[in-house]
Amino acid sequence: MRVHKLTFTALAVVAGLSLTACQNGDDGTAQSAPSSAATASSSGGSSGTGGSDQGAGKSSGGQDTDAGSASNGNGKVGKCRTDELEITAKERTIGGDTDGTVAVELKNTGGQACAISGYAGVDLKTSAGPLSAKRSGEPVVPGVLKDGETVAFGISYPLNTSGGSGVRVTGLLVTPPNETRTVALDWPGGATLPVTDGSGSPVKVGPIGSAGQGG
Repeated sequence: MRVHKLTFTALAVVAGLSLTACQNGDDGTAQSAPSSAATASSSGGSSGTGGSDQGAGKSSGGQDTDAGSASNGNGKVGKCRTDELEITAKERTIGGDTDGTVAVELKNTGGQACAISGYAGVDLKTSAGPLSAKRSGEPVVPGVLKDGETVAFGISYPLNTSGGSGVRVTGLLVTPPNETRTVALDWPGGATLPVTDGSGSPVKVGPIGSAGQGG
């Protein structure tokens, strides 16, 4: 997956985990909902929807609780929370590529700067059940997101060129790093994934600060 790096202010990430999971309704408002994946991630599990500020070597669901505080020169900056982020997903695949790319954008709408870094939790909802994205292994770059600013990360997925029906993708679940509140989005990428032997996830997620092709 080719990515564009977005540079933003260096920091360390603030501590804390929220305890509830939510999904966006059709009207764009947050709705509380139970999330077994988010529960697993808060206890150190590897389920897909828990975000993390750690680097390579885990699925996107492993959540780190060792986040610190950050400063942008005007005091400590709180972490970016799910309900203060406007999260959208866009198709960014370039013709001729063997893999597809989706860029997920997170816009700070909280009214003040917030700290964000690491890997978001990403699950694809499919006709065969949830599919957790694996981390790409790219290095994590800490940053501060000012009010109104946007940062993005990329999701890489295999294109279904087999000629078969494949596995149908029905939705996308995103959890920002060090959060357990999950947002449900429409999947803008290819309608199906190729069937695999089940030995590992074919879908990979980049860290916060990487954007899909063309993003």
